[in-house]
Order: sequence, then structure tokens, then C-alpha cells
Amino acid sequence: MLDIKFIREQPAQVAERLATRQGEVNLQPILNLDEQVRSLEKQRSQLQAESNEIGKQVGQRMRAGGDESSLTPLRQRGQEIKQTLATLEQAERELRQKLQELLLQLPNLPAQDVPIGSDETANVERWRWGDEYKHDHQQNPNVLPHWEIAERLHLFETERATRMAQSRFVTLWGAGAALERALIQWMLNQHIQRGYLEVLPPFLVNSQALTGTGQLPKFSQESFACREDDLWLIPTAEVPVTNLYRDEILSAEQLPIYHCAWTPCFRREAGSYGRDTRGLIRLHQFNKVELVKLVHPETSAQEHEQLVQDAASLLEALKLPYRVVELCTGDLGFGAQKCYDLEVWLAAQQTYREISSCSNFGDFQARRAGIRYREAGKKGTEFVHTLNGSALAVGRTMAAILEQYQQPDGQIQIPDVLQPVLGRELL
Repeated sequence: MLDIKFIREQPAQVAERLATRQGEVNLQPILNLDEQVRSLEKQRSQLQAESNEIGKQVGQRMRAGGDESSLTPLRQRGQEIKQTLATLEQAERELRQKLQELLLQLPNLPAQDVPIGSDETANVERWRWGDEYKHDHQQNPNVLPHWEIAERLHLFETERATRMAQSRFVTLWGAGAALERALIQWMLNQHIQRGYLEVLPPFLVNSQALTGTGQLPKFSQESFACREDDLWLIPTAEVPVTNLYRDEILSAEQLPIYHCAWTPCFRREAGSYGRDTRGLIRLHQFNKVELVKLVHPETSAQEHEQLVQDAASLLEALKLPYRVVELCTGDLGFGAQKCYDLEVWLAAQQTYREISSCSNFGDFQARRAGIRYREAGKKGTEFVHTLNGSALAVGRTMAAILEQYQQPDGQIQIPDVLQPVLGRELL
């Protein structure tokens, strides 16, 4: 959520930066409500001060043995103020709620160094890695898409999953299930060795948690809800892990905080129908290992660059070619102020596909979720900066392995780093 004080003091700058991501933005309704709230707050403060003064005068006269009749006008005025205050407080609460609702609809401001553009065509490739590992099509020109080789090897299938649920679900079988489990275990171990503390959070969260990380109210239609209980299936571990610290004040010495978490993720994939209907690329339920950081604002940019390296290190260990793309303002996610996408090479399709998004949210999520820190010896508090990135989306990693490591005889060579975890060299 954006700081209302910053919007009030720099409306032109806020509108200009927001316009780079979604077109012209009208901030006037927010500014009008903010003015009304502050006006009511001022009236309430003045009346409260007058009420306190009346109470003081009544006490003084009573102690001095004053005539009871002289207190009547004061008490009447005190009663009038009390009734007026109740009306003002109710009006202020309602206006603050309306203001909050409008603020929650505003996306984050892009960082100043983010490329400006209206859509993904303006994204900027920062670097690529592993061209020498790309599949040799001279030796094996008939590389199959991962869903075809998986069907031949009976690693996963969709028919039974669709029958019990709906489309965009899969059931992993035998070696396919084992490979998924091995990837999760290996990914977690890699991040733990890098200093991340593993957590296993709830897979259902309440509306306040989703609001805190920016999924609500904007993305309610893309989430699966258990409305009778005010619970939602998580779209990513980012939501519960960040909310572990909701409404807390941390000490500056506790920062940075690094967490890694495996969870299943659940998304409706609204608007994606007709795209990626086969395979593991776009499912309603998928596994993912997530990295979440809570950091000091002064180290935020540096922590973001390291987050990208931490995610990329897994692809390099697996010898999966990838590229890193910085998203332009028009392609940024709702809460991100800066984002890098890691895109893995899919050998059969001869293209790069997103496998991780590493985002820096600045204080956007922390302001919504009330996550603050306090410097030693100081009274005031500040909002932490939050960051997160997939490291990695497990199904997409499996898809890349099935295509990258196909052998001419139709078997799959297991990447060297996974062989000790999986206990086999071939699928």
C-alpha cells in the first residue's frame, strides 16, 4: 500500500509513476477523502480538548465548593460535545474505511530505474547462461515435449486427475512423483545451505493475510476460497511466510530475515484458458519452493540482486540454460516495485519460459501487513522491505529436465546433482 502522506505531498509524482504501468490514474478521489478525514480529525481533536477543559473546570469548582447551579451550563456543554464526538467518530471511521479501500486498489510505484514500457515487449534481457548446455539436436533431433515423453514413461497423466477434479490438474506416478519429491528436497537443502531458514506454513490463510501481501482485493477471482470459514488456498508461500510477521515490530538487529518454504500453490489461472493446456506449465495446483526476505530498506536493492543469484544458482547446478529478464513498468506485478523473471530453456519448444519471478516490494506489503522494525535507541518505527522469489517452480523445473535431458533411446538422464537424492541415474 502506498503512503497516504507521500500521495498528499507529491500527487503529481505519484500519478506520473503510476501512469507508466497502467495508464492515467485519477488520485483526486483519494485526495478528497484524505482531506475530509483530516478535517474531521481536526474537529474531533478540538472538541476533545474543549471537553477536557470543561472536565477540568468542573473539578476545580467542585473542589472549591462552588454553587451546583453554576456547573449546569458546563455539564450541558460537555454532554453536547460528547454527542457530537460520537457522530464525528462514526463519520471518520466510515471515511477512513473508504479511503483504505481506495488505497488498497493502487499498485506499487515502479522503482526509478525500472525500464518504462506498456507491456512485455519492453522487458529487457539482462543476461543469459548455459547456451553450451542446450540440447544437441544433431544427436537427438526428435526431442519430445515433456508431456509426450512423460506419457511414454508413465510419469504423470491428466485423465484421472481431470475426472476427480477438472482440467489443469495432473497426477504424478512412480518415478514422476519421486522426481518431484527429489527436486523439492534438493531445492530446500540448497537454500538452507545458503542461510535460509526453512518453514512449513499453513496452506490456508484468511482474508487479512491475502490483503497484507496484495492478493486481495484485486485478485480475488484468481484465488480459491473457502468462504464459509474466511479461508483461501494459498497462491504461493509468499503469502503465509510474509504474514508470519504481520503486525509485529522487529528490532533492526533481527534483520535480514531469510526464509525458504515448500508449499503447494493454488491458482485459477484466470484469463489463461486456451494457453498451455498440456503438461506442467500452467496448472491450478503445483508445487513451488519460495524464498522470502524481510530486510532493512538500506540493503533492499542489494538483497534483491542476491535473491536472483540464489534462484539462478539452482538452474546452473542442474545445467538448465536460462535467461534473466527485467520487467518493464507495464509488466510489473501489482505489488512489485522491481522484478526480474528467470526463464528456463525448454528444448522441445525451443523457447524460454518463466520459472521464477524475483520481486522487491519495498515497503508496499509491509505497510499493508503492519510489519515494522525499530532501530536500537530510537522511539519511532519504520516499515521493513519485503522480497520474494520462486526457487523454483517445481513442475516447470521437471518439464525443463524432461526436455533437456532426453536421450536418443527415449530415456531421461537425471542431472548429476539429483542422482544422490533420487537414487537413480535414468528414468
